[in-house]
Formats: sequence, C-alpha cells, structure tokens
Amino acid sequence: MDIIKPLPQFLTQRFREWKATGFGRNRELYETLAVHGQHPRTMVISCCDSRVHATTMFATDPGEFFIHRNIAALVPPYDPNGGRLGTPAAVEYAVRALRVSHILVLGHSDCGGVRGCIDMCSNPDSTLARDYRFVGPWLDMLRPAHDRVATIRDAHRRQMALEREAVVTSLENLTTFPFVRNAAEAGELTLHGLWHDIGPGSIWAYDRTTGEFSEL
Repeated sequence: MDIIKPLPQFLTQRFREWKATGFGRNRELYETLAVHGQHPRTMVISCCDSRVHATTMFATDPGEFFIHRNIAALVPPYDPNGGRLGTPAAVEYAVRALRVSHILVLGHSDCGGVRGCIDMCSNPDSTLARDYRFVGPWLDMLRPAHDRVATIRDAHRRQMALEREAVVTSLENLTTFPFVRNAAEAGELTLHGLWHDIGPGSIWAYDRTTGEFSEL
C-alpha cells in the first residue's frame, strides 16, 4: 500500500496564503536569513504538543529561536554511548556550533507524556509500558521524579507536580553535559526552566534557589 501521498489540499492552500501575506511582509528578513544563516541567541526544548508554541508566546521572528521538540520536553543525562541521541545532538549543536546564550526547557499543563508516565509507573501492565516500543522507554527517565510526587493524592495536583519535576529533571540532566557546563562556567550560557499553563496562557519560571515555580 502506497501511504506516501501529495500534500493535502488544505495545507497547500494555507501555504499559498502565507506566501502571499506573512512571507510577503517579511521578505527582506527571509532573504537575510537565507544569505547569512541563523544566529539564534536562545534554544528552546519543548514538548511536541501541538498546543505549545514558544515562538507565539515570546513573539519571536524567524531566526531567533533554535527549537527542539520531543515527548514531554525531556533531556536525558549525558551518555555518549547511549541510545537517546536526538536531543543530546540538538543540544550539542546549539551550544557548540550556534553558541546560544540561553537554553529554555518549556514544560506545560495537561501533558500527555507526563500523564502516560504516571499511568506507566502506577500500573506495570499499562498499555504504554506493554505496547509502546519507544515512548515507554523514553518516559522511563521520569520514573525517579514520579516517585517524588507519588504521594500526592489529588490527580490534578500530582500531574502538575510531575510536569514541573520533568522540567527540573531536564535542567539537572543538562548540567551533566561537559560542553554545557564549560559554556556556563565561562559565562556564555544560562539555563532556564519554564512551565506553561495552557488554559490561562500563563508561564511559570523555576527558581533553583527556592526550588519553586513563580508566575511571570
């Protein structure tokens, strides 16, 4: 069965509308980016969730954010011999090649990956643990964080707590990368943790000193 097909008509139409409007208004910017390449100051590691748009929230232009997305916005610990290479490769390129000044880890409310982790950790025979070859092992890196919030009885509060713990886990794992530490120690790089509450459109920032998130 041939499953590779031409682009759906609705997407073709949307592209043509953007080309005539959005691109048309910013033609010079795109031409500059094409000639001089990208020089983003910030890397954003965010979830694949379609509701989370860092460029919209921060009103950025093309070329300002280097964005890497994965399930639950997770960063694995440094392990050059491990199998989770996609996110480390993006971080390495951002820090060593693009020399970004900031890395933002952006978690969010109602995260399906975090909800799946809770289910998987609570039920060893869960569908995620049993049937998902890639998502289950990926989310398993959140298991220690889940154990820290497992005593929270209210399901909504436990979910939110683990979403924020996931951000902290990724930040701590980033510090295990030698080139991240070197850039930070040289004063060239800072790390930031954020949690986005989709419904009210708010962003909460992590303060490592207090271990708390506060609303911007």
